[in-house]
Amino acid sequence: MSPRKIIIDTDPGQDDAVAILLALASPEDIDVLGITAVAGNVPLPLTQKNARIVCELAGKTDVKIFSGCDAPLSRKLVTAEHVHGKTGLDGPTLPDPTMPLQDQHAVDFIIDTLRAEDSGAVTLCPLGPLTNLATAFNKAPDIIERVQEIVLMGGAYFEVGNITPAAEFNIYVDPEAADVVFKSGVPIVVMPLDVTHKALVTKPRNDAFRAIGTDVGIAVAEMTDFFERFDKEKYGSAGAPLHDPCVTAYLIAPDLFKGRHVNVKVEIQSDLTLGMTVADWWGVTDRAPNALFIGDLDADGFFSLLTERLARL
Repeated sequence: MSPRKIIIDTDPGQDDAVAILLALASPEDIDVLGITAVAGNVPLPLTQKNARIVCELAGKTDVKIFSGCDAPLSRKLVTAEHVHGKTGLDGPTLPDPTMPLQDQHAVDFIIDTLRAEDSGAVTLCPLGPLTNLATAFNKAPDIIERVQEIVLMGGAYFEVGNITPAAEFNIYVDPEAADVVFKSGVPIVVMPLDVTHKALVTKPRNDAFRAIGTDVGIAVAEMTDFFERFDKEKYGSAGAPLHDPCVTAYLIAPDLFKGRHVNVKVEIQSDLTLGMTVADWWGVTDRAPNALFIGDLDADGFFSLLTERLARL
């Protein structure tokens, strides 16, 4: 089979960085048409910069990177420097990028690419708030039916929230955008906290990254060293969850994951549960399923794949 054509929409973030590196290390499986940056973990000037830093770390300076929306559709931006540090990529010391940022706006790149490629040929892979995707869908509704699939990291159900008691960060930052995407009718695969909290970077797994011995392996180990301090203190877990690489790992090895096709709705009105992804896991409503909601993964297989692929860069 030919590589799957994707657009990565991202707000790097250490775990975003690892997801991007996994995609760039897997050209036989994934053809990265472009990377679009959105405000999220840190503001847009840093996310577009970080996307270029990661591509240069991988030695992939030919990847096209586009700057997108700097604020949610209708809310003030919430960021997560308390998790990712002031740069978003705290941990390793990485040089400022020299590769160019494309002149075109990320939303227009998404629209033009979906119109130019064959219908059903492009998968969208959002790793942050869904502002760019929703803006593209609202601006050019003709592209919606041309999307092959959306594979996203966001939401939670059984694991509840990580930014509020009810909501996961990516969805909470722009719940109105998430509402647009989940109502779009595009086939969606969701990597919620329910599965990403099982992708824990334990010490042996991080030692394996470091033992690769390359700039990429060492940088990944230093990134997870940095942000695991927050998660270990918060959750009492043996390591930090690698949320976003679940998206790219699913594209390469979907058999590592298990989930259920259910209806997912996003709460956009309640102050108490704003941004909650309400998954009808037990089928107790008559709402039609609109997403494959992933709940489990083969963690050892996931980290074996990740370590093997990162060693290529």
